[in-house]
Amino acid sequence: MYQWLDERFDISRLQRKFLRKAFPVHHSFFLGEIALFAFVVLVLTGIFLTFNYEPSTRVIRAPDGRDLQAAYLSILFIDSLPFGAVLRSMHHWSAHIMVAAAFLHLLRILLSGAYKKPRELNWLIGLGLLGLSIVTAFTGYALPYDNYAVTATRIGYGIAQSIPWIGSAVASIMFGGEFPGSDRVIPRLYSIHVLWLPLLLIATIGLHLLIMIKQKHTQPRYAEKVAPGKVMGVPAMPQQAVMMGVLFLVYLAITAFVAGAFLAHPIEAFGPLSVKTPDVKPDWYFLWIYGLLKIIPSSWQFEIFGGKFGPEFWGGVVVPGMLGVVAALLPFVDTRKNKLRYVELPSQHPLRTSITVGLLMFFIMATLAGYKGDPGLDWLTTPLLWTLILVVPTVTTAVSYVLMKSLYSERSEGESAAPSPGPGY
Repeated sequence: MYQWLDERFDISRLQRKFLRKAFPVHHSFFLGEIALFAFVVLVLTGIFLTFNYEPSTRVIRAPDGRDLQAAYLSILFIDSLPFGAVLRSMHHWSAHIMVAAAFLHLLRILLSGAYKKPRELNWLIGLGLLGLSIVTAFTGYALPYDNYAVTATRIGYGIAQSIPWIGSAVASIMFGGEFPGSDRVIPRLYSIHVLWLPLLLIATIGLHLLIMIKQKHTQPRYAEKVAPGKVMGVPAMPQQAVMMGVLFLVYLAITAFVAGAFLAHPIEAFGPLSVKTPDVKPDWYFLWIYGLLKIIPSSWQFEIFGGKFGPEFWGGVVVPGMLGVVAALLPFVDTRKNKLRYVELPSQHPLRTSITVGLLMFFIMATLAGYKGDPGLDWLTTPLLWTLILVVPTVTTAVSYVLMKSLYSERSEGESAAPSPGPGY
């Protein structure tokens, strides 16, 4: 059978060219695979959800006599199915895992210098994948159409509208009309969430993997000493495929356990859409933006030629946009030569590493601002939070730089003082 297929499709050539590619055996290199596994689970559980979800806000009489929107009622129906609530919960937690794994994967690439030439394009594609993952997660926010979902989505709607001159057009394209209120909002977000963004993610993931296979992985640092000049790792088939299969089964087991133990987003606790606005917060990957929106004063606004620049624009568009632009330009600014095949140790580049640590601290402090006004957190005043957001990341960056600079200098001096091996070594 194999010979019959090989004569027609030249499978042996495919195996020699692609299926024998070497994959490094290092735990940090599996972050990308975990993000891919999360996407696969999102697609599979999403198929189940689409079979039982009605993307509509039309009012239907529920079996208990209540008049409910069809979208909300269909989520109640999904939760009533055998394992329906667990599968919906798996969909929810896999979205969190995908965003987290993609972020950590990019963080590893950043700290190891693997974004440099010739991998600039794949770095940009990776940034795009992280952005697409976050946008996809956001478009699924409103679909349950309960009080929590509508309140949280309204924040994103306000950010879209805050863009000067084109905000109304952007909000109209994204939401299909005024949110909430327009009957076109849920069908528009549903089509974006289950069709256009997944197709775009599949195409981008495929391109990302194709470039990675063509350029090969960067090598862990120990490979430079163990086998200098060679590509270390295990072949894609069968060793890497087996490891990925086992890891995927472990991922399924863990997410199924988490989904069953911690059922996500119990919509009955918030109830259907009403005039009452619950005190809710967005998910963790949006919470830092939410924190900025809470502490930026309403007086920070002005108009230029009819375009309004307000707090939602500064916190929801300008700050994330600046960070995205800096990340996109990084491989074209940091053009220092390095050994392209091997990853760089974070300690080798104190400035880059310390700035990254400072940015992480900025995210943490901005996230803390998202809890301003919560019961028991009255000490989180706006002046204090501004001090934390501006001072703590700056101090963290400076301290990290000094410590790593001194440690790297001591290490370099120790290596230079070590005796070089002679002929009889």
